[in-house]
Amino acid sequence: MSTKEKIQEQHDVETLEKPNNEIVVYNDEVNTFDHVIETLIKACKHTPEQAEQCAILVHYKGQCTVKTGELKELKPICSKILQAGINAEII
Repeated sequence: MSTKEKIQEQHDVETLEKPNNEIVVYNDEVNTFDHVIETLIKACKHTPEQAEQCAILVHYKGQCTVKTGELKELKPICSKILQAGINAEII
């Protein structure tokens, strides 16, 4: 095995070991598409297209992962979503 291959393999293992959490948004019968889209744009910094696609997935699939990252990064984002009255959790 060459040095380059060993370094790449070591990098791949480190990437896999990073803890990633997800914010999952759940469907409900209360919030409108527009409200969910606006909230995702503000809270998650989504583009309008990203937010619309997430809202569609939430509606038709019942849930959608809207953001991934480290827990400390996701907590304030999830709080903003929850404050907007949208069902979400970090998993």
